[in-house]
Amino acid sequence: MAEPRGRVLVVVPTYQERDNLGPVVARLHAAVPEADVLVVDDASPDGTGELADEMAAADPRVKVLHREGKSGLGAAYLAGFATALEGDYQVVVEMDADGSHPPEDLPALIAALDDADVVLGSRYVPGGIVRNWPARRQLISRAGNLYSRLALGVPIKDITAGFRVFRRQVLEELDLDQVASQGYCFQIDMAWRAVLGGFRVREVPITFTERERGASKMDTSIVVEAFWRVACWGAGRLVRRTPVVLRADRPSAAPPPTAEGPSGQAGDEAVSDGPVRT
Repeated sequence: MAEPRGRVLVVVPTYQERDNLGPVVARLHAAVPEADVLVVDDASPDGTGELADEMAAADPRVKVLHREGKSGLGAAYLAGFATALEGDYQVVVEMDADGSHPPEDLPALIAALDDADVVLGSRYVPGGIVRNWPARRQLISRAGNLYSRLALGVPIKDITAGFRVFRRQVLEELDLDQVASQGYCFQIDMAWRAVLGGFRVREVPITFTERERGASKMDTSIVVEAFWRVACWGAGRLVRRTPVVLRADRPSAAPPPTAEGPSGQAGDEAVSDGPVRT
C-alpha cells in the first residue's frame, strides 16, 4: 500500500438529525474510540448544529463545520474531505447520521484497507443485510445499483453505498474540484472515479437498518439526477472505449472529466467479490 493506516476522521453530514446525532456518535466512539468526528451541518432548523457544538465542547474528538444552508450531500462530503486533507488524517470515512450505517461495522471496513484503497460498506454482497426498508425503497436501490453496474461496466454490487472508507491518497489524487454530483449519484461518482483512477475498491458486508427517527432526505430529484448522470457517463464510456485516468499525478488518456462527471472504461483494480471482468 502507498501509506499505512493512521488517524481516522469520520465525516457525518447532518440536516435535521438532532435526535439521531448523539446516539450515533456515542456508538461510533464505542466502536472506534480513537476516531475523530466531523459533523457537517447545513444550518439545520431543529438545532442539530447547536447540539453538535455542545458535543464538541465536551469531547475534543468531535468537530463541527457549519454551512450556511442546505447545499446537498455531495457538497457536504466534499467540504468534509477538504477539512480532512487540511489535517493529518490518513483515513476518511463517510457515514450517515441517521443510524442506518452501523458504527459497529466500521472496524471491519477500516481493517479492509490492508489490501484496498476504498472500502464500501455493502448491503448487496454475501453477508450484507437490509432491515426495515419498505419493498419500494429496496426495489429502487437494487435497480439503481444494477443500472449503474451495467452502464459503467464495474462489478461493484452496492455502488450507491454511503458508508465507505477512503485512504487519504485517494482524496488527494482524484480531482475533487470536478465532482458536482449530489445524493446517491455522488456515491456512484466517487466510486467510479476511484476505479478509473487505478485505486483498489473492496466491498465489505454491513447490516443496514432504516432510520427509526426523523425523515428520509430521499426524493424524486435524487433518483432523476442519478439516472441522467449515469446515462451520460455510460454513453461516454461506450463512445470513447478508452481508459481515463482521473488522478492528478498521471496524464490522462483522454480529456479529463467536466463537472458532468467522469468518462471512460474501468480497469481491473476494483474488487467486488473478485476482480473486474471486462
